[in-house]
Amino acid sequence: MSDLLIVGVNGSPNSSDNTAFLLDQALNETKKYGAITKVIHCSSELKKINNPFCHACSSPCTAKCIEDNEIFDAYKLMALADGIIVGSPVYFGTVSAQLKAFFDKTRWLRTEKSLMNTIGGALSVGNSRFGGQETTLKAIHDILLVQGMIVVGDGHYDNDCGHSGAAAQRPAKLDENGINRSRILGKRIAEVAKHTKDLRKR
Repeated sequence: MSDLLIVGVNGSPNSSDNTAFLLDQALNETKKYGAITKVIHCSSELKKINNPFCHACSSPCTAKCIEDNEIFDAYKLMALADGIIVGSPVYFGTVSAQLKAFFDKTRWLRTEKSLMNTIGGALSVGNSRFGGQETTLKAIHDILLVQGMIVVGDGHYDNDCGHSGAAAQRPAKLDENGINRSRILGKRIAEVAKHTKDLRKR
């Protein structure tokens, strides 16, 4: 299973806070199954381009706004991934602006069907126990589904990562349930990615 590449996408404006912490928990779990892991921080990547917002300037998308920029490497990394775990804090009941802007720029990946059959999962952190985590997870799922990805959700009993993915309350480092669910999500991503590898033409 050492040939698996699992990428974490951190949608938080912070590179080392709650969302990043939970992504690390999930990604570290995939390493137990031999996966190679990488992390993309949306906020850092968007700073590399003059205009982080998609204007849908061409259809189909040609990626001309990013192809000569370092951010292009982040998207190419995603195209190589067997699994992608996306994390976001809850902002007004949905994903962060950074995550949305980053994924809006992936229209060219959809044109190329680059993420087709890539395994996807979601995790989210809210300020309170019921602070919009599930609506944020669903928003992430919608993004992944538009790309033709295979979304991993609930497990079964001892492998229960949460109906829609891993949800936690900040501070995430003190949320044992959220930490456990994130680890199970990583396990599920690794397992499903392993068994569906032949579906992805890399």
